[in-house]
Amino acid sequence: MSDSDKYPADSGRRRFVKGVVGGAALAGVGTTGAAAVNSATSSTGSGGGPTQAYAIENTGGPAPRGMPQIPIEIDDEGYIRGVWPEVQTVTQNGVEVELAITEDYQGTGVTYSQDWFQYCGVQTYDGLNPTFESDNYFRSDNGAYDWQSETYSAGDRLNVNDFDEYETWGNGIGQAGLGMPATGTWRSQDTEDTMPIQVLRSTRIEEAAQDNEWLAASTDQGVIAWLNKCTHFCCVPGYKQAASSATFGGEDGVYCQCHQSVYDPFSIVETLFTALPRPSE
Repeated sequence: MSDSDKYPADSGRRRFVKGVVGGAALAGVGTTGAAAVNSATSSTGSGGGPTQAYAIENTGGPAPRGMPQIPIEIDDEGYIRGVWPEVQTVTQNGVEVELAITEDYQGTGVTYSQDWFQYCGVQTYDGLNPTFESDNYFRSDNGAYDWQSETYSAGDRLNVNDFDEYETWGNGIGQAGLGMPATGTWRSQDTEDTMPIQVLRSTRIEEAAQDNEWLAASTDQGVIAWLNKCTHFCCVPGYKQAASSATFGGEDGVYCQCHQSVYDPFSIVETLFTALPRPSE
């Protein structure tokens, strides 16, 4: 994989805080109460470009920003799916193109688009094509956790009712009772490319969503999800998967073993970055 397939090269990267650039519009909404916007990079070609997205916060290691959150919904049978933005035909530079973009997502004022996931080569995946046919349900992979591999076969849809021990679950790494995780894929059926995701059900997310407009709209029953591609070198991190994470303060977070980046799934911040352009159809 070439560097251009990973993420844009640094170009005058800056760190923004509330009241500096865009004021409250760029202020983080971390459930810890911290205001933060992760690093920004500069311009790119047509498609993609400067993008604001909500992400689980990067709190340690070399990753330049958090991993993007996937808004979710739970159907009447308890199955969990990621919400895909509305597909629209827009004119860019005099050419009509199809984009997946939802402005004012559920009345939050947030613009949610496919650009959130256009980094690390994901922008070339079939699943990120705006019109790719998918039911958008999260499906189990081989299961990174004992409970998951005992409950699901690869390809089974994740169901919120199977996370019934989420208030007490633990696996000997870090503190028990913070939440119950699962790993899986999204928009990856019948393709060679796999979009890895992580799901976490937690009382901390339930509580935070009660007085946070974005979390109320993008989570459900304490379930939160994100695209599980480290923004450093595109590895696949894990929540409570590596015993060595404690050495780097990541035992209660999402830890990337490749280069020790740590993310906090309980702190959701707004990031400003340059989304890579999708290839021409």
